[in-house]
Amino acid sequence: MSDLCCNRLPLAYSRRDMLRYAACGFGSVAFAAMAARANGFTTLLGDGRGDDDGASSSPLAPRKPHFAPRAKRIIFLCMAGAPSHVDTFDHKPELTLNDGTVYRGNSKLLGSPWKFRQSGKSGLWISDLFPNLQKQADELCLLRGMKAEIPAHAQASIQLHTGSFQFVRPSMGAWALYGLGTENENLPGFIAINPRGDNGGSQLYGSGFLPAAYQATPVRLGNGRNAGSGDAIPHIDNERLGNAMQREQLDLVQRLNRERLKREKDDAQLEGVIESYELAFRMQAEVPDLVDFSDEKKETLEMYGVGEQPTDNFARQCLLARRFAEKGVRFIEVSHGGWDTHRNLRDEMAKQCGEIDKPIAALLADLRQRGMLDDTLVLWGGEFGRTPYAQNGDGRDHNAKGFTMWMAGGGVKGGLSHGSTDDIGAEAVDGVMDIHDWHATVLHLGGLDHERLTYRHAGRNFRLTDVKGKVNTAIMRA
Repeated sequence: MSDLCCNRLPLAYSRRDMLRYAACGFGSVAFAAMAARANGFTTLLGDGRGDDDGASSSPLAPRKPHFAPRAKRIIFLCMAGAPSHVDTFDHKPELTLNDGTVYRGNSKLLGSPWKFRQSGKSGLWISDLFPNLQKQADELCLLRGMKAEIPAHAQASIQLHTGSFQFVRPSMGAWALYGLGTENENLPGFIAINPRGDNGGSQLYGSGFLPAAYQATPVRLGNGRNAGSGDAIPHIDNERLGNAMQREQLDLVQRLNRERLKREKDDAQLEGVIESYELAFRMQAEVPDLVDFSDEKKETLEMYGVGEQPTDNFARQCLLARRFAEKGVRFIEVSHGGWDTHRNLRDEMAKQCGEIDKPIAALLADLRQRGMLDDTLVLWGGEFGRTPYAQNGDGRDHNAKGFTMWMAGGGVKGGLSHGSTDDIGAEAVDGVMDIHDWHATVLHLGGLDHERLTYRHAGRNFRLTDVKGKVNTAIMRA
């Protein structure tokens, strides 16, 4: 037989090869255990989803929640750079009254340049920076007692998304997908629309130590005609090969991948490649039409502000988020940056709010009229807030001691103001929620117990909330 025959084993073995080939039986056992973990057969000790009755071959298959969920899906509107709470959703008459007063050394208090008005039947105080969102006041649950641990963008952004600013951890979306799976096998269960490349980068939507199948699929929308078209996910279509030929090629590649997986130790990266190939193949059937807005009514596009300035780009992101939510995507993050207003507060805040106000109001109204808002949890906020005193004359510095985020739909009480900062908005003093509490509450609304949702890693069980976090039931509908 020729020495070039690819089916022959080498005549000489390294010690590592000898052990590997001789212990193939143990390898099979290890592979079976690894496959069982991916398929949902593991016990609660190793896999905290608590779904030991699962029998699907896909790690993304739908899974039973720990209890009846209020929200089937989550849309996180992430405002990168930390919006000023005292200029948006935290009305502080005392701050305006004491504008220019010396505060702690040479700093001077800076009253908001914008008026606040009571909005909706609930009478929530909302800044005139959000004239459209004021009309949706009765849908909003304002969390005015939020606080973070550190007033630095990168660390606070990472903690906002993963629960820890010190170590690499799975993002909130990855945890949600790991716990619940996805309702549409032809789409990713976790999507990040126009994800930010700074202050944490891919860690903000990564899977950390969870299997790679749970990380987000990034979708990038540009401006103008390329936004809301098939270009959002490049190369989703194969122009040369039909489905049958692609399936044949993919089956070959997958057989090779799985053979290697049998020989190697637990390889989460390779598992992720296998799952990503399968998902990409299935996405061809649904994604091109989904990211094409040509089937949307003119009235809907106008409501969001598509085709208008300054709303067009963010409007397309919000509309696409609704379309993904409609199709069963479990967690969708939409990003908007530019909120780091150390100077030129009046112009920058007016610009940023002008870009997002109409699209967000339209998203809430659209979800409501489609009967989706009650089981869709919409989150809004940044990594921390801003100071009540001025910086650079017309700006505000970082403030992690107190700020505002809001929720809507998904089982929370609309038209509610929960918690508060002090009289000038410097520090949370009532109804205080930290990021762990926020995460615990979000998971609870999705039907997940944050203490039971664990993953065995490095010898112990990890969770999104670490060893902290308290669910805030006061903001939930009965």
